[in-house]
Amino acid sequence: MAKERLDKLLSHEGFGSRKDIKKMLRSRTVLINGKQIFDSSIQVDADKDAIIIDGKKIDFHKNIYLMMNKPQHVVSSSKDGEHQTVFDLLDESLQTPYLIEKLHLVGRLDMDTEGLLLFTTDGELTHRLISPKSHISKTYFCGLEHAEPENRQTEIAKLFKDGIFVGPDDNEPGFKCQSAFIEWKNEKSALLTIYEGKYHQVKRMFTAVGNKIVYLKRISMGNLQLDENLSLGEYKFLDDADLQKLII
Repeated sequence: MAKERLDKLLSHEGFGSRKDIKKMLRSRTVLINGKQIFDSSIQVDADKDAIIIDGKKIDFHKNIYLMMNKPQHVVSSSKDGEHQTVFDLLDESLQTPYLIEKLHLVGRLDMDTEGLLLFTTDGELTHRLISPKSHISKTYFCGLEHAEPENRQTEIAKLFKDGIFVGPDDNEPGFKCQSAFIEWKNEKSALLTIYEGKYHQVKRMFTAVGNKIVYLKRISMGNLQLDENLSLGEYKFLDDADLQKLII
């Protein structure tokens, strides 16, 4: 990491404005590599310099990766005038000025859809995952309104594999889907794996075959599975092993 002003780094970490930090240097003990600092404009390398405030070492944020088990009736957005958002479910420690600016969603889930939702500060990873060229798989558990007998299950599987055409939805035009794979669990539920993520795509695919989604939950992206230990609304930090599953 390149060097930055101390007041800028501490402001990003939630210690207040640059004016607040200048006052803090007079009222609290701030050490950089063991030396007390009074100048808020000093240049600091957050990767190499040890910064301690009142005896507590400050670990500056590198990229953050979170997995949430998104509940229904919560909006995949940072702000919404009417409804609770997934960002409202995050702890205050993830609401610092720096993270409010940098933390974002990797794709979205509809308000009535549950399951795997990713947050990160890593824009490069986000671009890689959502780019149509990446063909990152996304698997959904689908609960259906109408039962589909075995012969219809086979027919639907072929239509999805061949790339079904879906009609327009709201202001979005119709389009032909890429090849998708369906694994039937019973007559009214299935796992559907797609390799793109267009507007209401899973719902539109089942509408195109004369059925309707009544329950939808994303359970995986790439080889990364939703952690079954996460209750609805809970989240966890991802480690390097998790990230490898995501991008393979």
